[in-house]
Amino acid sequence: MSRPWRALRALRLQLFGPAKELVGTDQFGNKYYRVPKHETRAGQIIPERRFVEAINRQAYQYEMGDFPTEWEAWIRKKRKDPPTIEEILKNENYREEMKQKIKDVSEKDKLLQAKEYKEGLVAERVHTHVKGHASAPYYGKKEPSQDPTSAASSFQPGSWMPPGSGSSHNK
Repeated sequence: MSRPWRALRALRLQLFGPAKELVGTDQFGNKYYRVPKHETRAGQIIPERRFVEAINRQAYQYEMGDFPTEWEAWIRKKRKDPPTIEEILKNENYREEMKQKIKDVSEKDKLLQAKEYKEGLVAERVHTHVKGHASAPYYGKKEPSQDPTSAASSFQPGSWMPPGSGSSHNK
């Protein structure tokens, strides 16, 4: 490299900092860059910067899964070295295998539960009716209390109702 070119390059580095370096491209066509750590003319140290230029996308159009997780980890500096294509494909195959295994186990579990319900080994799920303001069957009527109540000189013992009984008589 000739002396004038080196001088121009040094001047550009001092004025604008180092140029971005293409680090890699993913299977979607997104390009990943880094700007190395450098020092400004004023002596300020600028840390390494990593970023992606997405293909045919605006910043507000990003969606989950647009970038491989390995590249996202590299951009966020969770990993030192950029991922390789082989690593990305290996991890993608692993994720697909895990999805299939989860699906298989879930189906087996559903079949086992159905068999247990059918054989009477496990009780069926009970749908409970939530007591509340207007949903209580005795809405507007005095509700029997299991706790004793007291007001001044009068004492009212608590009442007990057997489960499933519809009467409100004290037993």
